[in-house]
Amino acid sequence: MRTDPTSNQGQLSKKSLLKASRSKWVRFSTWIVIALLFVLWTSSFWWLLALPLFFDLYISRKLPWNFWKGFKNKTLRTIFDWIDAIIFALIAVYIINIYFFQNYQIPSSSLEKSLLVGDFLFVSKVSYGPRVPMTPISFPLAQHTMPILGTKSYFDKPQWEYKRIPGFGHIKRNDIVVFNFPAGDSVITKITNPDFYTTCYMLALQNDVSVEDARRFVLSRPDDFGKLVYRPVDKRENYVKRCIGLPGDRLQIVDNQVIINGTPIQDPPNVQYVYYVQTKGGYLSERQFKKWNILLSDIELIPENSYKIQLQHFKKNVNGGYNPVYEMPLTQSLLSELRKSPLIDTIFISKDTLGGMNEGGTMYPLNKNNHWTRDNYGPIWIPKKGATITLNAHNLMVYSHVIVHYEKKDLVIRNGKVYIDGKPVTTFTFSMDYYWMMGDNRHKSADSRAWGFVPEDHVVGKPLLVWLSLDKDKTLFEGKIRWKRFFKKAS
Repeated sequence: MRTDPTSNQGQLSKKSLLKASRSKWVRFSTWIVIALLFVLWTSSFWWLLALPLFFDLYISRKLPWNFWKGFKNKTLRTIFDWIDAIIFALIAVYIINIYFFQNYQIPSSSLEKSLLVGDFLFVSKVSYGPRVPMTPISFPLAQHTMPILGTKSYFDKPQWEYKRIPGFGHIKRNDIVVFNFPAGDSVITKITNPDFYTTCYMLALQNDVSVEDARRFVLSRPDDFGKLVYRPVDKRENYVKRCIGLPGDRLQIVDNQVIINGTPIQDPPNVQYVYYVQTKGGYLSERQFKKWNILLSDIELIPENSYKIQLQHFKKNVNGGYNPVYEMPLTQSLLSELRKSPLIDTIFISKDTLGGMNEGGTMYPLNKNNHWTRDNYGPIWIPKKGATITLNAHNLMVYSHVIVHYEKKDLVIRNGKVYIDGKPVTTFTFSMDYYWMMGDNRHKSADSRAWGFVPEDHVVGKPLLVWLSLDKDKTLFEGKIRWKRFFKKAS
């Protein structure tokens, strides 16, 4: 008697389904629910492709998931066990890193004393809504460069359009925000600070040539400047600053006072400004600076031949010379403390009088007609999604970089007329919201005053808390680990 093979296969399939234990069905069902909720949240139906894999993993077991378990060589089995664990961990980290949370370390003092150099932050992606990967094929935990190898950590293609999944809220004024560096799209590998655009502009000013000529000069000298690399939005450096201006706001800075829509706003409690501090006698010790909790890297001893910059403020000693003068950032509370210190004679605030230049570089927008400074800036309007502006000489100076690099439009001026994507226009409507970011260490922060607006597609997330803090100026036994900052709210 002949047996029907199709019938036998059907019976075997039914038997394998019956063999699946109740616990496996529960786990399979749980993953189905999670996957469906994830699909609904992200509106990405690609995740449905995982459902057949879950079914086979827990129920049918047609694929050889643990094929190496049958290897006779114990070493080989161990190696594959490790590979299996690493692959699972990388996939889990990749999903968590993109959609939920990310670790971030504070590299500079731009937010002192709110966030300190050496703080490790727990950054929430869901606070403002996670951004769907724009560069989907990349190595987890590597922003743009592979550690040790020094190669790119991502593939340039495919590139997906910007899309943000709904989150718990929106950016509010004074929120601390992690974002991709807007001017980080073009990077010369040997000079990353200042950015490529500022480097070209400063060279143009110094040599009295056009910015385009300076750009060609930079590109012709890779041995001096490095290779020019282009990075997608989500693979640019991560920055962290405080959001001062929201979409549609009109912002101005007058003598360091930030004014929003005509109303002065109060500085956050830990805002710092740079002051010149003259002692009553000798030099100050590192121990004294540490006592005042001032970063050693933020302190500069001013050479005596530089005193002529602010000569009227300094006092001569009995010998006809000058006592030591330091440049350092101070909060208002520390300023009050130093004014009462028996070590200190004279204190006055640093003034930016260089006509568009400051310690961090030129002011945005990079234009000879822009005379805004670090301390006196604007007024400037922050673009808002759906808002339309009339294009004129001033607007083009401020927003042409936005239109070309963030809105991705081809902008040309011919015979006094503006052409966008080949069509003559007199107005422009923005497709994204933009934000104005500033550091709390106001005179030591390269922020929106230096490189302009932060587009919404550059926003990464919101720091929630500090989970580790290390003081680079102290040894382990001097208090390198800042225990009191553990689990401190990032605000």
